[in-house]
Amino acid sequence: MMAIRLAIFDWDGTLMDSIGRIVACVELAASDCGLPLPTQQQIQQIIGLSLGVGLAGLFGLEEGSEPCDRLIDRYRYHYLHDDTPSPLFAGATDLLHDWHGRGILLAVATGKSRRGLDRVLDETGLRPLFAASRGADEANSKPDPLMLNQILAELGVAVDEAVMIGDSIHDLGMAKALGMASIGVTWGVHDKARLAEFEPLLIADTMAQLRAALD
Repeated sequence: MMAIRLAIFDWDGTLMDSIGRIVACVELAASDCGLPLPTQQQIQQIIGLSLGVGLAGLFGLEEGSEPCDRLIDRYRYHYLHDDTPSPLFAGATDLLHDWHGRGILLAVATGKSRRGLDRVLDETGLRPLFAASRGADEANSKPDPLMLNQILAELGVAVDEAVMIGDSIHDLGMAKALGMASIGVTWGVHDKARLAEFEPLLIADTMAQLRAALD
């Protein structure tokens, strides 16, 4: 479909099936802080945003305030200790090894913190495959394209030589703001209709379809 030098992936909901764990931990954190529980669908809408931006918006708090910081602390505590499974999606590891083996540069642009991203890169053994990565605490929250600009500058790749791959409108909105091509995937938080609003080159329903995009 296209010839690219760099594929930039979102993490949660794109490579890792962590949505259930994120939802559970937001619910637990809200309970700890005496806040009303949002619906699962409401929680899913903030996945991909930086933690402060997402939780502040979800609960009507001021980012950086004491109540918001406490909520973030409780979320992080539960995420470290929660046992909800969060495996890589089937086929994700094979796809990454295939594209890496073809000489395509791989990167991650995620709403996770640097600490959280480092943890999952090491736990999955995928760190050696990625040439660059950015967490939400190293740039502005999606859909601001700063983290994409940082990755392009670090790797010396032009915007028209890269593609952003993600499951949310935050991912595709970030790419569109920069004029970067994007690919949406439907196994995460947002459905095909919402992803299509951001005019991705492709919306993949399976990992096999995504893998074939660069054949």
